[in-house]
Amino acid sequence: MEQVINGGARGTQRGWPRVAGLFGVVLATSVFVQPTVLIGVPLVFLLAARGFGNVAAAGVAGLLIVIISGGLGGFSDGLWYAERAWAVLLGGWFLTLTLLLPGWRLTSRALAASAAAAVVAGAIMVLREGGWSTLDAAISLSVQAETDATLSAISLIGGSDVLSPDVVTLMRDIATTRVMVFPALLGIESLAALAVAWWVRSRLVGEGDQGLAPLRDFRFNDHLVWVLVAGILLLVLQSGEAFARVGSNAVVFMGALYALRGLAVYFFVSGGLSVIGYAVFAVLLVLVPPVILGTAALIGIGDTWLDLRARSAQKAI
Repeated sequence: MEQVINGGARGTQRGWPRVAGLFGVVLATSVFVQPTVLIGVPLVFLLAARGFGNVAAAGVAGLLIVIISGGLGGFSDGLWYAERAWAVLLGGWFLTLTLLLPGWRLTSRALAASAAAAVVAGAIMVLREGGWSTLDAAISLSVQAETDATLSAISLIGGSDVLSPDVVTLMRDIATTRVMVFPALLGIESLAALAVAWWVRSRLVGEGDQGLAPLRDFRFNDHLVWVLVAGILLLVLQSGEAFARVGSNAVVFMGALYALRGLAVYFFVSGGLSVIGYAVFAVLLVLVPPVILGTAALIGIGDTWLDLRARSAQKAI
């Protein structure tokens, strides 16, 4: 993610459509960490490090602290503590990298912070006997309860006959898949949340709304392709359920990044979409997401070796 969440981006375009899209990613990939917590904790850290120089920044930080701490009420179970622990690790590492390496792009800091937080969290899971299995089971129960609540709500609104057995089975299968790849979804959610937090921080401290660069400039370190390759190998080799799960999470995480990179290439080459074009794209994404995302991911992977945007720029000269 070298550009789409790039601090210090220049240009005259408004930044809110970018942050709106990233916030949508946070909502779509949220499994057990609430968006308010995952965005709020890093944002509070960033504002505190900068200093509450205005009433707006101090007010936002205070409100977030109340919400995150449960001051507005809420049940505190194991997942409540787990999601806040992850947000603290993520926000702490991101702030540390921001202070120590201010020259790094926002994307590089976000990726590094997510990786460092994952290493620390993984070490805690290993040192704490039964830590991983307990967390995995708790997330599974939470997702199943959420799915049951959704099915009940749909039945209550539309009647008992509104959901066919096939639809119910599909929704439960989706819930099972979300649990299996929740680490990858959490990684994607964390990157998007850090981007949103940085944008809000930039607005609150008076740096404008250009903290996020246009999608057309999105890229990340080409060497990360080997994470995708390793994930595919783990799936193909079928060396056991644990390795298969690691592989599937690597593929989902990197596949999402490459799909976004592929879309960036398309927008760069085509010059963007009209309002109608965005509407058509949204409809296609809902109807045939595997086709759209798969094609975009292939383009993104090709950009790793071919640098399609550089070639397009050379032809335009």
